[in-house]
Amino acid sequence: MSFPDFFAQIPPLTLHDGLAEVLGAAAAGVIEYRYEDVVRLAGHSCPTVAGAWLLARHGLAALYPDALPERGQIRVELRAAQDAGTTGVVGSVLGLVTGAAGEGGFKGLGARFGRRDLLHYGVEMPAEVRFTRLDSGAAVLLEYHPEAVPPAAGMQTLMPRVVSGQADAFERAEFARLWQERVQRILLDHAEDPALVKARPEGAA
Repeated sequence: MSFPDFFAQIPPLTLHDGLAEVLGAAAAGVIEYRYEDVVRLAGHSCPTVAGAWLLARHGLAALYPDALPERGQIRVELRAAQDAGTTGVVGSVLGLVTGAAGEGGFKGLGARFGRRDLLHYGVEMPAEVRFTRLDSGAAVLLEYHPEAVPPAAGMQTLMPRVVSGQADAFERAEFARLWQERVQRILLDHAEDPALVKARPEGAA
């Protein structure tokens, strides 16, 4: 599978997974996720998938500033319902990275390593997403604002033609180029832009 070249420039997310360590799935339980992994999961690369990746990145950095994040030890909550807009896509990406799962998730080995019921939708809260550490209860509130990185002007003309199936080969190629160009700007040029992703400890002003 061939991905756009800029994917290789996106810093990976590295976590420790106690279950992977116990079962010998990863040396010392260290697992690295790359943007390509969430693209494979979603089947595409778009501002929503890119935003979910950045939400994971900022949430993990806030909760684990001095240590590897503990995969499977984080509760993930989303304010919107699972079937609202692109919320389900965001939840899938966050679940992959954090290990949090819904009612169909892994129930654990005895009383350890359970991932079931750690991913919740439709939670009333003052943010789009909340990550909570199960060990300490520390929580971070997260918001993603893709409008901070607007699409190229040409997209306004190309989008309806591509969606309707009327675009020719050149238009389809140009649409794809501009689409991924925006994703690139989100993930590389604006990854630390507070206008794009806002993260704050729960309880902070």
